[in-house]
Amino acid sequence: MLTRTPTQSLTGQLADRFAERIRTRLLPPGTRLPSVRECARQQGVSPHTVVAAYDQLLAQGLVEARRQRGFFVRDAAPVPPPARAGTQATAVPAAGVPADASSLIRGMFHSHSDKPQPGMGVFPPDWMDSTFMPTSLRRLTGTRALQEISLQYGEPAGDGALRRSLSQKLMGINIPAGPDQIVTTVGATHALDIVSRALLRAGDPVMVEEPGWAIEFARLEALGMRILPVPRRADGPDLAVMAQYCESHKPKLFVSVSVLHNPTGYSLTPGSAHRVLQLANQHDFHIVEDDTYSHLAPEHATRLCALDGLQRTIYVSGFAKILAPNWRIGFLAAPPALFGRLLETKLLATLTTPALFERALAWCIDQGQLRRHADRVRLRLDGARARTVKLALTHGCTFASEPAGLFGWVDTGVDTDALTQRMLDEGYLLAPGSLFHARRPPSTLMRINFATAQDATFWKVFARVRG
Repeated sequence: MLTRTPTQSLTGQLADRFAERIRTRLLPPGTRLPSVRECARQQGVSPHTVVAAYDQLLAQGLVEARRQRGFFVRDAAPVPPPARAGTQATAVPAAGVPADASSLIRGMFHSHSDKPQPGMGVFPPDWMDSTFMPTSLRRLTGTRALQEISLQYGEPAGDGALRRSLSQKLMGINIPAGPDQIVTTVGATHALDIVSRALLRAGDPVMVEEPGWAIEFARLEALGMRILPVPRRADGPDLAVMAQYCESHKPKLFVSVSVLHNPTGYSLTPGSAHRVLQLANQHDFHIVEDDTYSHLAPEHATRLCALDGLQRTIYVSGFAKILAPNWRIGFLAAPPALFGRLLETKLLATLTTPALFERALAWCIDQGQLRRHADRVRLRLDGARARTVKLALTHGCTFASEPAGLFGWVDTGVDTDALTQRMLDEGYLLAPGSLFHARRPPSTLMRINFATAQDATFWKVFARVRG
């Protein structure tokens, strides 16, 4: 809530709050500001204060008044007409990531307050704290070892020790990938980007699960791809929609988070996996399996790459979610026939990746440190999930999917885009459901992080603000 201070009036504080959100595009062009009466109620000020603040925003050219409709955020630049809504099997035209979505995405990785943030996309830092990571780095930072690693470019495909460790790790989940089939990357997102740039051209149709991760939609749109949203169900992608796309659009690629899907937590069933692979063989497209949450999943989980043996599939994963987000280590495992193209694409973008952190990670894997750390995190997450589910249900929410993994897919019963703006006033960042759809339709759903949403204070504030 606003508080009166000697240096700034309530009117000035309110105007500055809206101005900052407009400039950072958390309030995108065309957004209607709350009515004067509603804003006064939300902020605990008089209607006169709100009118004066809106007048300041008008004077700054940030909003416009529309007769008998209210105040709207102005558009500083012309916007192309919106795409005409099509059928379920219509491609989404390339448009780039909306600026308001970009602001929300940034907030999911950089907390803007000291409160636990339910919209965060990673574990809290204290969950990642360990002694073995500094130990692994100290082993490599002696003068001789550091010089050997740092004073020359690394191997183009990535550090050999790490690729050998990853090969053994993949064998543990029945994915047959030798070290010569693995390319290390700057995180899993970089791996996805390498695949797209190597195998696709602007205008190519790509099937992507929906709901899905906003960065993936935005990344493909920025490359000029035609996105074909495939509804994600509990057992896997909607196979009827995929078959329709295959007949109508002849897609080149399918991107799937098959295990602990973000944001629903769903995991693929064997029957659905076999049908997806049949479609890939029949219609000649490749599959990228993003297994970012592999460290949180049971080893027996169904994976497309294990069933396919890395023939039409490409495996992508990383370590930001479980170990060290800022080490930015990811990797891909590919069929031998595609390996050269993928490696060349990596070389054109980054030449090589930093061997120091890769060698340190190899030690963490080989010594069993990563496995033991993941076991501890999973156990702690189980407790946090149980507490969060109880709090969410107590405060009037329901779960749109069975709670699993790091994220919960929660139905709030209200428009979560509007709710997100109101919760920002309280110091909490939400992840509204619209963020996980290519067209960003209004939604009553939101994604919560079980590790950060187990705070009872958040849910009390949430219930009050939701009304």
